[in-house]
Amino acid sequence: MAGENNKVLAEKILEQLGGAGNIGNYTHCMTRLRVTPNDEASVNMAAIKKIDGVLGVVEEETLQIILGPGKVNKVTEEFGKLIDASGGINLKERAASTKAEINKKNATPFKLFLRKISGIFIPLIPALIASGLITGITKAIIQAGWLAGDSQLATILSVIGGGLFGYLGILVGTNAAREFGGSPALGAIAGILIINPAVAGIHLFGTDLLPGRGGLIGVLFAAIFIALVEKQVRKYVPTSLDLFVTPTVALLVTGIVTYLVFMPLGGFVSDIITKGLTSLLDMGGAVAGFVLGATFLPLVVTGLHQGLTPIHLELINTIGDDPLLPILAMGGAGQVGAAFAIYVKTKKKRLKQAIGGGLPAGILGIGEPLIFGVTLPLGRPFLTACLGAGVGGAFQAAFGIATIAIGVSGLPLAFIVVTGQVLLYLVGVLIAYAAGFVFTYLFGFKDEMAGEFD
Repeated sequence: MAGENNKVLAEKILEQLGGAGNIGNYTHCMTRLRVTPNDEASVNMAAIKKIDGVLGVVEEETLQIILGPGKVNKVTEEFGKLIDASGGINLKERAASTKAEINKKNATPFKLFLRKISGIFIPLIPALIASGLITGITKAIIQAGWLAGDSQLATILSVIGGGLFGYLGILVGTNAAREFGGSPALGAIAGILIINPAVAGIHLFGTDLLPGRGGLIGVLFAAIFIALVEKQVRKYVPTSLDLFVTPTVALLVTGIVTYLVFMPLGGFVSDIITKGLTSLLDMGGAVAGFVLGATFLPLVVTGLHQGLTPIHLELINTIGDDPLLPILAMGGAGQVGAAFAIYVKTKKKRLKQAIGGGLPAGILGIGEPLIFGVTLPLGRPFLTACLGAGVGGAFQAAFGIATIAIGVSGLPLAFIVVTGQVLLYLVGVLIAYAAGFVFTYLFGFKDEMAGEFD
């Protein structure tokens, strides 16, 4: 039955998109089916928004149809089957569509760069979440005394959970090189240049190099550079010699520049970011937490929040934990509180259905269905949700709550919060729920705002 429902939903979406012939490209992320139509005029946007199961629609560089976590994977699979049954995607139309997409007004250099950064880290999110949860749960059960820290089982679990973070630079380098048009394998080597323990034997300018110095920032510098060098060298090397000359020159040049420039520069940038944020939170306390928590949801709407992933990882790499993530996680909590308030006040059946579909995901840390399906279209509730998030952020900052890894926000984030702070984190979540609810119930919503949900 569930499979049939997914197929029907895919059929309805495809029909309102103008049919299989109008699909230039498609993919999906954690919550959204992302489609590039060949002819935007053939897309019935209003009808898509009214399809049962569609939680919201975002029009950016691609058309993003929000279906929710888990659901999107299954609907995308059925969507692909329908397109394949119709003869597949026309490659010429896809190329034309891609070119048109890149030439859109909103495809500014900054957004194009941010899209590439997102492309580097988004594929790593499932692995980061899994490793973070295993590491956090392992530390919690050891701290609780349920498992001896020197036992074989504890060692096995620690190795399973912590392995990714020891070699994350290799995966980041692989994806970075791919995103910037280079060979993924050379990107992986660029990551190894930074994290290789043998780096400790290099002595430059009176100083021993420190393995890992520059962190992921240095890896990004090196991987992007090796991709650019590879492309430039290839222009001048005969095809018969390309396999031997191009990667060798790219690696040699990148290796030298990495140890002379990128590791020191990456370390400098990393220090600015980590010391700047920690100083801001130390000096600003609850006020800084309020501002950071309240402004995170607008970042999610614009997509700029994806650029924060390397910052979170660099905080963990440099100071051992991440005090920023629990604050920003309150954005989703404020939104959940606002959604509950709307659900209590509204008499509109479609609005209640939209909230009911988005709330479980919101509680589990996936806020986009509620943002784009409920609070943002209504307007004022989005602002009161931000205020609720600010209150929760102030609480998290005041008590210095931090995580040992990155993962989805909401309740699951409790598994990766520093041992001993879990209860305080959950109290902060409840405070954000309550603040979002109160602000929205009193000031943020009247049923006449929800005309489009009639």
